[in-house]
Amino acid sequence: MTLPASANARLLRFQELLLRWNATLNLIAARDTAVVWDRHIADSLQLAALMPVGIDRAIDLGTGGGFPGLVLAIATGVRFDLIESDRRKAAFLRTAVLETEAPATVHCCRIEDAVVPAAPLVTARALAPLPRLLPLAVRFMADGGTCLLLKGAKVEQELAQAACGWTMNVTRVPSRTGADGVILRVSGLTKR
Repeated sequence: MTLPASANARLLRFQELLLRWNATLNLIAARDTAVVWDRHIADSLQLAALMPVGIDRAIDLGTGGGFPGLVLAIATGVRFDLIESDRRKAAFLRTAVLETEAPATVHCCRIEDAVVPAAPLVTARALAPLPRLLPLAVRFMADGGTCLLLKGAKVEQELAQAACGWTMNVTRVPSRTGADGVILRVSGLTKR
């Protein structure tokens, strides 16, 4: 994805903040500090091309260090509600939102307790297996909404388990940043 110069500069500022705060918060694994752009930021950025056209807001579940929701807010200008239960991580996210001028609001609470209006897009990365993730995501999806979920090597097993309780349309998009990674574009999500 080609970013405007202003978005690129703000993402570099985010990366700088992430690395500084990581020394005390462990936002990313220590082994990833040298590859933070490729491993985390670029991984999140690949969702931008898959986002529904014309949406005005989205919700990111379990934002952690800002992935993918804060990165996408900075890169696309779409307003994100970032839900993160860890107070220290939420403090980092609030600082990053302010310093990057990202269109995002941080909600420091458990996903189950979050009170935000449904949105046309819900995102999550490394949060939970699909059978646990889908019940969390569906309550935040607006009618006709989409989920973009970054998943790993066990994606087919997770999809098979989720199919027992859910009906959904799924498109698999190979990750450009990880050999085992897959992006799931989920729509039409309903409980069986």
